[in-house]
Amino acid sequence: MSDVYQHAIRNGWLRNNENPLLAVRQSAKREHIPETLEAHEFRALMTYLPQKVRTMGVICATTGLRISEVLGLKWSDIDWAKLEMNVSRSVVHGRVGKCKTEVSRQPVPLDQVTVDAMLAWRQDCTYGTATDWVFASEWTAGRMPPWANTLLTRFLEPAAKSASITKRVGWHTFRHTYSTLLKGNGEDVKVVQELMRHANFQTTMNVYTRAITTAKRDAQSRVVDVLMERPRTVKERRENAAA
Repeated sequence: MSDVYQHAIRNGWLRNNENPLLAVRQSAKREHIPETLEAHEFRALMTYLPQKVRTMGVICATTGLRISEVLGLKWSDIDWAKLEMNVSRSVVHGRVGKCKTEVSRQPVPLDQVTVDAMLAWRQDCTYGTATDWVFASEWTAGRMPPWANTLLTRFLEPAAKSASITKRVGWHTFRHTYSTLLKGNGEDVKVVQELMRHANFQTTMNVYTRAITTAKRDAQSRVVDVLMERPRTVKERRENAAA
């Protein structure tokens, strides 16, 4: 077993002292109902995270992407001109695969706050070419992204503790917070389901008309307004976009 363990370390599949059982796929059944962060808790949490993990948290909380989808992003997936990104793959336990559903592969709108965070990360990161992973791991010389569980235990959970957040915080907390804020802001159900890219999206197509891009972008930006304390109205955003 020790030879296999050392071989995994040499090839960048594991780090020294990393639990190899993390590579074992867990049951898909959720053991806990995801918590929702208040806006002030989210902002406090971000201050205790290093730039890389903080940028991942911002993407998760302002787009609703699953952490596996965030890890699967490459710089070529980002359309800076259109302010959107293509989500075509996911990475789970070091394995690259497809997104969960066809709906998951639809373009995702990006708020300017999210774009700014990603541009800042690209400027500071080691791997910033179009073919690189957005969150490439230095431990694998950029060949693969890091493991979500490793980032959770080494950064996210300690940051939550430092921010005095007593809730159970995981990567899905950001997605659940995004969904809760969308609903709390009174967004159209169809817009919410398109932004969340739920697997049961098609069941709503018979009831709701297709959400237009402007409605989805405005709905997303209102979530960012709450998270980042940005006192901008939808009218102001539209006027700036038209200028």
